[in-house]
Parts: sequence; C-alpha cells; structure tokens
Amino acid sequence: MTKILVIEDEPESRDIFLDSLEAEGFEAIAAQNGLVGIQQAQEHLPDLVLCDIMMPELDGYGVLTTLRQNPLTAMIPFIFLSAKTTKTEIRHGMNLGADDYLTKPSTVEELLGAIATRLKKQATMQQCYIVQSQRVPEPQSTDTAKSVDPQSLLPTCPQLKEVFDFIEANYYQSITLSNVAQAVGYSAAYLTDLVRRQTGKPVNHWIVERRMAAVRALLLETNQSANQIAEAVGYQNEGHFFRQFRQYHGTTPQVWRKAQHIQ
Repeated sequence: MTKILVIEDEPESRDIFLDSLEAEGFEAIAAQNGLVGIQQAQEHLPDLVLCDIMMPELDGYGVLTTLRQNPLTAMIPFIFLSAKTTKTEIRHGMNLGADDYLTKPSTVEELLGAIATRLKKQATMQQCYIVQSQRVPEPQSTDTAKSVDPQSLLPTCPQLKEVFDFIEANYYQSITLSNVAQAVGYSAAYLTDLVRRQTGKPVNHWIVERRMAAVRALLLETNQSANQIAEAVGYQNEGHFFRQFRQYHGTTPQVWRKAQHIQ
C-alpha cells in the first residue's frame, strides 16, 4: 500500500487530508509539526510527503532541507501545501528541491491529482534507474570513437531530459553544476543527488563526457590545434583541458589524433 506522510500543524486540515487519502486507498501517516514529520519520514520511509510550510518547532523549508540531506529520504517526492502564494515563496520552495507546490485552499481533486502525478513520475524515475544500472559499458575502440554520435553518450532518462538538453545545448561554454541547476530550477545539492542516483555519475561528469566526445570529433574531422579545440568546447584553461583529456584517454590530444589517422 502506498504510504503518504502528512505534516500539518492545523488539526482540522490534517484530518481532512488524512480522511481523503485513506478514502482513496492510501496508508496515511500524520505528523503535527516539522520535527515529528522528520522522525516519521525516517521511520516509515513514505512514498510521498505532503508538508505545510508555516509550522511550530520546524517549518516546512527546514523539513525539506533535512530530508534531502539524508540518503534514505532524499528522493522521496515532496509536495508543499501552503497559504504562501507569492512567486518568490513558491520559487524558494522549488529551489530547495520540492517536487510540487499547492496553495491553500486546495480541493481534494487538486491534491489527489498532484499526488498521482508525482507518484507516476517517481515510478518512471525508478524504472529509468533500473535500466541505467543494467547497462554494461563497452570498452571504446578506435572504430567506436569514430562512429559514436556524441549526443548518444548522454543518458536518455525522461525525468532528466531537461538537464541533459541543457548540457547538450551549452557544453561548449564554460558551464558548471550551478549553471545547470539554475536552468532546471533545482538547488545544486538536490540536482547532484538526483543525477547521481539516476545515472551513477554526477552532473560535472556528464558535462566533461559531452565535451570529450566533441573534442574527439574535432580532432578527427578538423585540422584545428588542440588549443583551438579546447577553447571551442568551453575550456578557459588549456592546462585543465590537457589534464582532463589525458585522464580520459591516457595520452595527449596530438598523439590520440595521430593514432586515429594511422589506422
């Protein structure tokens, strides 16, 4: 049975949420404040958390921050329920890593709809993780290096599409984790955890992976110097570029290019 934790300090609202969830067949767990909510989340590991923002002991922002820092609770879908309705307040909640934000008062239909959407996306993410974890990477041969489409190196998980679309569109600039996080509306910490859990590697790895694919293509298809290529794919420091290339390929760009053309 799907477990949903409701963290709400107002008894009447809390009871309405609990009754509505139980009527839909969910196992509903209640918490009257943020501190109790954290304890309940860690003990029961619910499938989703509904949380008010303005509460005694610890507010909803503190609850979310704490849960996202714990590996056991970091990926639990989290929906804010709040009377705070300004764009700044909503953006703040989403930047902390909330999955959705419902303003009070909300109808039961709106609440159940948001829950259904989050649970469906979570199921898709878990399936994506299973598929990614079952992939067996093949060693890259010389022929592979010549034939692989650089874009195919990035994961295809639907829930991370916006992340990898941004990397694909901007890898040739000096982008960082912070740029990607800002573009997709997550905090850097939450995005790092999300991408690592779904792909096994952090965001910065995929930026470098995409740049290296572009570097190999330019080495094979153009006569540009290694320094020119470094600048073309977003490296502002040539020394950094050469170190990363050697780390990925075990040799220098010039030696790698020569070896490919000899074959």
